[in-house]
Amino acid sequence: MLPALGILVVFGAVIAGYLMEHGKLMVLVQPAELVIIGGAAIGTLLVANPLPVVINLFKGVLGLLGNCRCTKAFYLDSLKMLYQLFQVARKGGMAKLEEEIEAPEKSPVFSQYPAISKDHHLLHFICDTVRTSVSGVVLSHDLDAMLEADIDVHHHGLSTPVKALETVGDALPGLGIVAAVLGVVNTMGALGGPPAEIGEKVASALVGTFLGILLCYGLAAPLAAHMSKRGDAENQYYQVLRAGLMAFAKGMAPIIAVEFARRAIPHALRPNFNDMEKACKGAGAPPPVAEADGTAAGAPEQVAEPVPEPA
Repeated sequence: MLPALGILVVFGAVIAGYLMEHGKLMVLVQPAELVIIGGAAIGTLLVANPLPVVINLFKGVLGLLGNCRCTKAFYLDSLKMLYQLFQVARKGGMAKLEEEIEAPEKSPVFSQYPAISKDHHLLHFICDTVRTSVSGVVLSHDLDAMLEADIDVHHHGLSTPVKALETVGDALPGLGIVAAVLGVVNTMGALGGPPAEIGEKVASALVGTFLGILLCYGLAAPLAAHMSKRGDAENQYYQVLRAGLMAFAKGMAPIIAVEFARRAIPHALRPNFNDMEKACKGAGAPPPVAEADGTAAGAPEQVAEPVPEPA
């Protein structure tokens, strides 16, 4: 909700200052200028971008009305989810882990985290990585390169709507000048008429320039900047998952693999080790799974053997 509040502050401050100078508010209400500027801006957006980018742009702007999900609590839940997933492999073996990743919608682990399970790209990123890791035919550095490429593609998809909005924002001052020029042309046609009528037409033309500049620097540019920062935060979140998944793929114990992920979290959002350990080993852990050799699930953890890499 912070972007919405900021927009209200911007427009509220501009209007309040105008009224303090004893300006007439209704002079700023120029529907024709809005049609010229707004319509041309939308047309520019449609010309410069394919339809999926336009759709993602509007979804991204609407998404700014909600809070960013990359919070300390969300990171902690993600670490806990990774730990539980890795514990499934430790306690039940790879066969049990494959059941979790092949049908994640039925998984007792993923069902505890609706914010993760409802994000299909995020869910596929985790499940596909684990599936590839346990196959034993992909070298660790090749798997890491695969994750890096996936994250880059995802980040590029998030940044494309941002660039589209920046393009529209850059065009708004020029479109405001177009509206102002048309207003001047209209004014020239009214020369010789009453001075009051000429003054109204000049004011209408100047409002076009005002709106173009205000919409650019007070609306489009800040929205694009905020969308870009959210994209960067999303990219950092995937890097956290990458660190944990790669540590697991190299055969490290679940709590150590999760520690690799925790260290990749930005400092402002990073939980301390005690909080992470308490969350992972405390309430909400998945039901104990019997070992493949019949030993109890509560047996001391053994460091997992690394997945053998083909010669």
